This record gives sequence, structure tokens and C-alpha cells, in this order.
Amino acid sequence: MRHRLLVPGAAALSLLLAIPASAADFTPGAPGVGDTYYPESGNGGYDVSHYDLRLKYQPKTDLLEGTATLLAKTTQDLSRFNLDFGLKVSEIRINGKKASFARSGKHELEVTPAAPLEKGKQISVVVRYAGKPSELKIDGYSAWARTPDGGVVAQEPDAAVWWFPSNDHPTDKATYDISVAVPDGTQALSNGVLASQSSKLGWTRYNWRSDKPQATYLTTLAVGKFDLTTDKTANGLPVINAISKDLGANEGSAKASIERTTEITEWLESVFGAYPFNAVGGYVPNVPAGYALETQTRPFYGKKAFDRGTNVSVVVHELAHQWYGDSVSLKDWKDIWINEGFAAYSQWLWSEKEGEGTAQELADYVYAQHPSDDPFWKVKPGNPGAENQFDDAVYDRGALALQALRNKVGDKVFFGLLKSWPTENRYGNASVADFVKFAEKKSGKQLAGFFDTWLFQPSKPAVGETKQALGAHQAPVAEPKSWKQIAATHEVHGH
Repeated sequence: MRHRLLVPGAAALSLLLAIPASAADFTPGAPGVGDTYYPESGNGGYDVSHYDLRLKYQPKTDLLEGTATLLAKTTQDLSRFNLDFGLKVSEIRINGKKASFARSGKHELEVTPAAPLEKGKQISVVVRYAGKPSELKIDGYSAWARTPDGGVVAQEPDAAVWWFPSNDHPTDKATYDISVAVPDGTQALSNGVLASQSSKLGWTRYNWRSDKPQATYLTTLAVGKFDLTTDKTANGLPVINAISKDLGANEGSAKASIERTTEITEWLESVFGAYPFNAVGGYVPNVPAGYALETQTRPFYGKKAFDRGTNVSVVVHELAHQWYGDSVSLKDWKDIWINEGFAAYSQWLWSEKEGEGTAQELADYVYAQHPSDDPFWKVKPGNPGAENQFDDAVYDRGALALQALRNKVGDKVFFGLLKSWPTENRYGNASVADFVKFAEKKSGKQLAGFFDTWLFQPSKPAVGETKQALGAHQAPVAEPKSWKQIAATHEVHGH
């Protein structure tokens, strides 16, 4: 018998080449993104584009029931992947099909799909869950705070694991729809704009939408009874502020502070450029917390932040973060200076605007307050270490570096930088090194050595190095009028 050699045609050959990878080629996604300070945060193998959270919360029992839908794209051939989440899960479906899941580590949820997932594919992940967030302890701690009439979650660097499954690292931002049902007479606050509200059978559902990329730790939820005020900025941006109805003696001070949100936002736009999101505002719940956090579009302020009276400076700080930290977010938690250094410096600029001390006077004062052997100078704002991530030096020395830069490159270039950085990097992630390169490009100057001195050396810059950066120092340097309020802000950043 004669045998013919069969040569496949082009169509048949394309089918042969399209054979999918074998099961052996599919591997698990990494259980963390490898962050320098928090290596277990986030996960590998996929990028989330949108979170749809449909929740129900009962304040009396602290029971949170939820269905989370994550829309994502695979970045590798995945045999399984992790979510960061701590509450009890009853079911997970991937592309409509049931998936198996198991717990590992402190907050890892290992998800195995019914069939491996190919790289570059869009997937949907639906997670059904329930639990009492305040009872979930990780390292003996819960980010969820119960209040007399509800609950609040706002924390840095981790908050999401207490109330929704996620890829919990700032490098994976997404848009959000957050729908929360609470008992009638109670309100639910979250990020963005209130798209709709409805009541049925004793429950009121609030539907919030945040339509620009948002990091997981910047996503917030507050349930309780609030006095709400609404406004619009000169550009038509909706402003939503909320004060808990039971703040007691701090109510007036808190309200007087955050009610200046519209004014401060308009001023910050003149400094940093167009506001990057769809709403702005702030809220003060009745939680025994003294810290504040730049939760996107709606900063959180602990009521103790107003123990000493009004604190407009902290409002300036948290709103400045909407550009520096929220819109342009850090790549790694060691890059905290690109968040806090700029937010702190915004307070110096506000002081200058208000005639309560120029940024130069504040720089001179801070520099003079810390002798060369002060531990203050041992903290390196450019990479302070996880234990010093929110040290005073990250704020004060971080702001000093910016005043030094202002003097080195001149006001025109400097204020151009303050606007172009959040404009050209909008909704992205960046490192300290990225900013150094950006500043060099925009100024036309070699600045690596300059930034090394101010951000990375564990020592006080010598007088010779500061002549251009700071004014002549004559001891004692007078305390600027704004300093006490600025310094009080530091105390509310011990997350």
C-alpha cells in the first residue's frame, strides 16, 4: 500500500498552533505583590478593573452580609489565585461556575476555578459572604470600628480585608459601585456620588458610585446617623459632608472645619490643577479615633482630631491627598513620601496663603527645632521603614525637602511641578525615584544628589548644603502662628 504524506493547509495549521497550553503550564498567582514593607499585601496573576459590592448591614448585631462581584483580567495562565479577605465565605463563582476555595496565611483566600484561566482573559468573580467585621482580628487588630449607631472602616495600609474581597494593594486600582442596605433611619456613606436611594420593608438602600480608579485602602464605608450637607464648588463638583449626630462637644469644631471643604478644594485646584474625581467632601463619625485618612472623595476624620477645637489644617492635608496619594498613588509602601511629604507641604502653603507663616518660615522653624543629633534626622522620608512610615519626620522633613526644592529651582518651575505631576500621572502609580526623574526633566537640573541629601541620608543636611534651601538661621527662630495646628495634624496620622 502506498502512503501519502499529508501536509496541513494554512487553516489546519492555525488550528494546531492554537492548541491551549497544557495544564502543567498553568500556575498559581503569587500570594502577594512583593511590597517592600507588606509582602503579603495584594496578589499576582490578575488585575481588577471594577468592584460591585452589594451589602446589608445590621448595626445592632454588627452582621455584614455581602455579594462582591469583581471584574478582572488575568495576567498569566492561572491554575488558581488569591483574594485578600477575612470574613466567612459561602460560595465563589468564576465566570458563572462554582469554584473551590481554601484559607491560608493571615488573610489569604485561595480560589481554584473549575477550569484553568488563560492569560489575557476577562473574568468575573462572585463572592458571597457574611460575618461580624469587628470580631475579625488580624494580628490582634480590627480595622472595623463599631459606633453607638453603626460601624466604620477607614484605615491605612489595610482596610478592605474586613469587609470585601480584593486585590489589596494600591498598584491595583479599580472603579466601584457600593450598594448598602441599612435599617430605615440609618444612613450608609461611601465614596463618590450617591447614584440612588430607595426604601423597602424597613430597609433603606444607598447606592454609591466612584467612577475613577481607586485603591482598596481608600475605599470606605460608614453606617450611622449623620447630619449631611451638600454644596458645589465653583466648577460644579458635588460636595457631600457628614457629621455624626452624637459627636458631643466636638460637633461644632468638626463641622466648622469640614464645612470649609468647598473653599479648600477650590484653592487646591489653583495649586495642583483640576480636581481628579467625581465628588469631594468629608465625614466625622462617632468613633474614639484621633486619626484622619484621605479616603477617596470623602476623607475620614476621627472625632478626636477636633479635641482642641477647629482644625482646618487637617482638612487641607487630607484634601491635598486627593491629588497626591489618591490620584497618583505610590508603587510601594516605601514610597510614602510622595503621599505625605506633599500633603504636609500643602499645609505650609495654606499657612502662607492665610498669612500665618510662610512656607520658608515654617521650614526655618522645623530645621532649627531639631539639632543634628536629634533622632528626627535618622528617619529617611524616601524610605523610612515600615516602623517609621508615619513618623513626624516623614511629614516635616518631607515638607522641608520640598521647600528646599522650591528654593533650588525657583517658584515658576516648582509650582509648575506641583501641577504637572498629578496631571501627567493621573490615576497612576509612582515611586520616589519617578518623581526625582520627573523633577530633573522639568527643571533641567541634576537633582539626584539633592534628593539623596534630603530624603535618604540619616543625618541633618549641613549648613552649607542648606544655604540655598533655607534662610539664614538666627536662634531662636520664631514659631509661626500656624505651627501648633500643623503639628497637631501629625498626631492624627498614627494609623
